[in-house]
Amino acid sequence: MAMQSWLHHLDARDRALFTRWALSPSAPARPRHFWMLITHAGGARGSIGACLAALSLPAVSVPLVWRILLLLGLSHLVVQVVKRTVGRPRPSTRLSFEALIHVPDRFSFPSGHACAAMAVAVGFAAAFPMFTLPLLIIACVVGFSRVALGVHYPGDVLVGQAIALITAYPMLA
Repeated sequence: MAMQSWLHHLDARDRALFTRWALSPSAPARPRHFWMLITHAGGARGSIGACLAALSLPAVSVPLVWRILLLLGLSHLVVQVVKRTVGRPRPSTRLSFEALIHVPDRFSFPSGHACAAMAVAVGFAAAFPMFTLPLLIIACVVGFSRVALGVHYPGDVLVGQAIALITAYPMLA
């Protein structure tokens, strides 16, 4: 009973933060376009593309990129299992909120984009510690973009990022 009450409170807080942070469909075009551009960095093309583009840098090796791609794939697999197990509806369905971008599937929890951005950031940060802070900031901004565009609750983003970190720990240790 206490667990159910705690989860209900957490869900209510998540929804309240979402309604405060999500952009309205009537928001000016510039902020919408900015967040749309940022959010694609966490998609498959953006995250895989960042790994492959890094190969053009002299300090980045093929084995490093393979390790990060493996981390990306493994963390994505965990996200998909959790998504299908939990089945939390997206804000656009549950709150009748209009998402400002294409909704990739019907499940919200956890965020795959936030997980992918964090997995790539952590993978490169482990290899290049001097870039840790900027990489983590970029990953967090990608996660926030998912809330701003109305496709995820803040909790979805945090759990997606946590999955990336938990998955990365044994792989990068």
